[in-house]
Amino acid sequence: MRWPIHVAVATFATLVTSSTASPAATTAAPAPPAEFTASPKTGPGGTAFRDYPHVRIYNAPNASIADASARMLESAYSCFVDNLGWRSTGLSFNQKTDGGPWYKLNVYRVDDLPGAAANTGTDGGTGLSFLNVVTKYLTVPSITVHEFGHALTYAARVWINQTKTGAWWETVAQFVADTFITSDVCRAARTAYAQADDGPTMMDLKKVLGDAFQAIVDGTRSPAKGEPTANYYQAWPLFVYLFYNPDDHAPLRNHAVFPGVWTQYAANSDETPLHVLARILAAPGGTSIQALVGRYWARMAFVDIGHPSAHALYLAQRKSISYAVLDSMAAGHTGAYRVKAARQPRYMGASIVPLKAAGTTVSVNITASAPYTATLVTRRPTASGRSSNCSYTDVLHGTAQITVSAGDELALVVANTPDQLLSYDPFNMPAAANRGLDYQVQLTGATPGGW
Repeated sequence: MRWPIHVAVATFATLVTSSTASPAATTAAPAPPAEFTASPKTGPGGTAFRDYPHVRIYNAPNASIADASARMLESAYSCFVDNLGWRSTGLSFNQKTDGGPWYKLNVYRVDDLPGAAANTGTDGGTGLSFLNVVTKYLTVPSITVHEFGHALTYAARVWINQTKTGAWWETVAQFVADTFITSDVCRAARTAYAQADDGPTMMDLKKVLGDAFQAIVDGTRSPAKGEPTANYYQAWPLFVYLFYNPDDHAPLRNHAVFPGVWTQYAANSDETPLHVLARILAAPGGTSIQALVGRYWARMAFVDIGHPSAHALYLAQRKSISYAVLDSMAAGHTGAYRVKAARQPRYMGASIVPLKAAGTTVSVNITASAPYTATLVTRRPTASGRSSNCSYTDVLHGTAQITVSAGDELALVVANTPDQLLSYDPFNMPAAANRGLDYQVQLTGATPGGW
């Protein structure tokens, strides 16, 4: 049912009073108003809507659904803009300054979107984005907050019309939705707007771990026979690792990866997000992008990346994940293995190889066709099941050795980390991004095996 009149913000006081802007003293720009200005010409418009401090909901079936959708979006706004300092969705991407004016984000309820639950549109004149959401998804955060993530990316401005960031928009939006649902950093905002707390993670570990060999973000839309499907909707655990920064890289402290991947982006450069990250990490206390990607994949062996619930999901699913990565070498080469041709790690992808220890000492010797970053990972299970009891031993100059105890779980992780970053479009993968790392490994004291 459509209803013809909107409700003034003053009648929805709980949202108005719960929204808190960042302190004006921290920025030269004026503080945004408690209520943003409506922008009825952004998107298709209409006369059936309800207004809220930062959003306007069009054509909702009833006031209750509109209010519930608005509470969710106002909560997300509070977390990412007010608390984490991302650029406001109320600011035009046509303006370089952050001093306003501020406009409400229009959200349109639609009957159907072929092949999609929701999408995000833009108005080039106003420089504002708007959301189109199928009715039943208006109050579903994995859908609607995902689209809000696109609105945040549009507001950040610098990735617009940049070919090589295109696939990464979905990676970011998935990260935004999952962070809103699961993260402690959004808990206060969720509580303020009566949102469900500690919801289930959206992480697709069967894809992320089972196809870890793929390029780190791959947007291939029509894969050839035998090729894996794209991963750009699933690759967002990389951002989780960067956001929580469990290895305490100084340039990434205080969740600085966002908005850093936008504020540090070289305008109109069409560079990839990895190039931006490399520049961020070059600051004192940082590391190389190659070392960071290698450690990310090492931590993904047991999903030890700081996420509040993904490790538990991993424990529940790991027996169903495919880790068939290595082939045994010919007779006479005891303990020698070679990566399967079809599973060779591609650009910034990795092999994750569970190991079964046969004694108290495990050693590896690796030879490879190109630069790589390898790690021996040990996890000592705890009664709580937490992932934090992991240790990481770098494979240096091709070799590493560790001492293991009864009950320890082991993995060898080999990441394809070329010395030079590729400037590539994930939607049009070049041969270099799909070129696998051919390597051999000599294992002593352990054999490949599942957990």
